[in-house]
Amino acid sequence: MLKRKIENVLKEWKEMPNKSPLIIKGQRQCGKTFSVMAFAEKNYKHVVYINFVKDPRYVSVFGGSLEVDNLLVMISALMPEAVFVPHETIIILDEIQDCPEARTALKFFKEDGRFDVVGTGSLLGVKGYGKQPRSVPVGAETLLEMHPLDFEEFLWANGISGRVIDTLRECFISETPVPEALHNRMWELMLQYTVVGGMPEVVQKFVSTKQMNAVLALQRNIIHSYEDDMIKYADNKDKPLIRECFQSIPKQLSKENKKFQYSLVKKGATAAKFAGSLQWIEDAGIVSRCYALELPELPLSGNAIADVFKVYMSDTGLFVGMLEDGTQYDILQGDLYGYKGAIFENLIADIFVKMGRKLYYYHKDSGLEIDFVTRYRGGCYLVEVKATTGNTKSAKTILAHPEKYHVAGVIKLGKYNIGKVDKILTIPLYLGFLLTEM
Repeated sequence: MLKRKIENVLKEWKEMPNKSPLIIKGQRQCGKTFSVMAFAEKNYKHVVYINFVKDPRYVSVFGGSLEVDNLLVMISALMPEAVFVPHETIIILDEIQDCPEARTALKFFKEDGRFDVVGTGSLLGVKGYGKQPRSVPVGAETLLEMHPLDFEEFLWANGISGRVIDTLRECFISETPVPEALHNRMWELMLQYTVVGGMPEVVQKFVSTKQMNAVLALQRNIIHSYEDDMIKYADNKDKPLIRECFQSIPKQLSKENKKFQYSLVKKGATAAKFAGSLQWIEDAGIVSRCYALELPELPLSGNAIADVFKVYMSDTGLFVGMLEDGTQYDILQGDLYGYKGAIFENLIADIFVKMGRKLYYYHKDSGLEIDFVTRYRGGCYLVEVKATTGNTKSAKTILAHPEKYHVAGVIKLGKYNIGKVDKILTIPLYLGFLLTEM
């Protein structure tokens, strides 16, 4: 069974006094239901599981009175084996977006306080999906975003112990090189993560079989299921636009683009026509935006340009799965050719998003180009991503003008070991997951 960090978050939530019901949202197939069920079975005497997609009868349960005792009677009528014991029963409302009134009911569960309640949903808030609840229970629910496995969870899945990860962390903190044998092994695992990504079913298949053709088949099934969602749930007029927008992502990243270009979606495409389609894909958790900055300085959100951005796939493995056959082999062999920059930029975007970072970059027509800009250790840091090695001309130019640019330093990720010269910290790509200090 894959170990997930959300297990600790759920345990902390369980121990909170007067807690609100928990809503876990995230892209389809990222492991929400599996993780919640595993947690529930370990930590509660009784588990009442309702899936509104698999059994739509339960939608009618929430069609009348939302008073908790009434809901318990109605659920028991459909599920005679359900046991409701105060403070010993957890109620799991899976695919809660298919029953908006169940989300309204969370307010009453919160006021009642006898039962822990967790709702999960993949398309919560996505335009065109279902109806909105009578009232969103503001203040009566805790919202948690879940992602596919991050790189550290991938390391756990591949048998890398906490002691090994502690060694990496010690090297990182002390800014001393990682021992060569460990460095080579981590580089190999990072390339595998780039290809496999973090979708739980895909990771499990890789760990169990090491068969990349089986990995790719699963990834493409997931991609097709996303496209099916676009056809099934989007407004009719938006269906083809959303798919075209989604299918343009490899092309968007293959170019050395300085921003997302609607003209690459379709000839003559404009933001007026396709902006809503891109928003749909983002709301479904499939992509993440990286906003351009007016200036590379804090606060980053205050310097962001709302209509200038890049787009990265939220899971790099799925991004690679959208590319042509043979790309997996090229990555694992280190033969990335002209696409290498896009792949490893997406990898770092993947790592940052899964640790809760918002994405920003900096570009000027004068030629200054910084892949990412982020808050780190209380300061503004420039982040440069190199597929192998390379200079950091733009970053050095910015550092040379402290009167104009207020940055604390530069982090260069690539095929290096750890080293530091002046304000430039060089680390291997596989240590990006340790850049957690906001």
